[in-house]
Amino acid sequence: MTEFGDLLDFVENETGFATSYYDESYLDRRISARMRRRGVDTYGEYLDLLREDDAGERAELLDTLSVNVTQFFRDEKVWAALRDVLVETADDVRTVDIWSAACADGREPYSIAMLALDAGLDPRNVNILATDIDEDALSRARAGWYESTRTADISDQLSFLDNPGEYVDRDGDRGFQVADHVKDLVTFERHDLITDDPKSGFDLVACRNVCIYIDKQYKLPILDTVSQSIREGGHLVLGQTETLPGEVKERFEAADPRIRIYRRVPDT
Repeated sequence: MTEFGDLLDFVENETGFATSYYDESYLDRRISARMRRRGVDTYGEYLDLLREDDAGERAELLDTLSVNVTQFFRDEKVWAALRDVLVETADDVRTVDIWSAACADGREPYSIAMLALDAGLDPRNVNILATDIDEDALSRARAGWYESTRTADISDQLSFLDNPGEYVDRDGDRGFQVADHVKDLVTFERHDLITDDPKSGFDLVACRNVCIYIDKQYKLPILDTVSQSIREGGHLVLGQTETLPGEVKERFEAADPRIRIYRRVPDT
């Protein structure tokens, strides 16, 4: 086995991060970034570092490997369309059930919660489930605390909203805390999109920028799980560069193909 293969095996066995699910070029880019940061030149040297170091470098590597949403309301044109979807859905059903799949550190589900509140939806009728495979990421997400060093200007990010100041509490220049009434809309739990069972009955599922990092053989199982979790007439939103494979595409019609929003059609 190559040094790179040995390194991936170590990471999967010792940290629980499923490297076998991910595209190797993606893993190589992220690992190489940590190697440069630590001043090591070979995969073997970096493996030695992981073995010898305390939990510090392993935690840094896991954070680097995790597919994280880098900001709130990323791609504003998508969020403008989702606002309309939420309002239309709320007009049709009493309770709007939403799943943020592979939610990383929580910025996507909190963005959805803020959007729903900003659009005037009754918070008693909005349920957001946020899932991820990474327990550490879920712990950070539940805390809802975002340091300024890890986030661009929060005021700029939330300027998409009509009343941005209602949804976060600033702590000077240190960072900000998602407000409790936003956090109350979101439930976090661990879920593996590849091996765990589908959910059911969701009005909207966001699974954005997940499959672009995943090895090709696992993309269909992920999107099959997601599609089975959406009720008839419900919506799916993918990342801007992602597409539905043929086996799944027949379950949907394009609600807004430019920004990868699809509507679930009745089974034939």
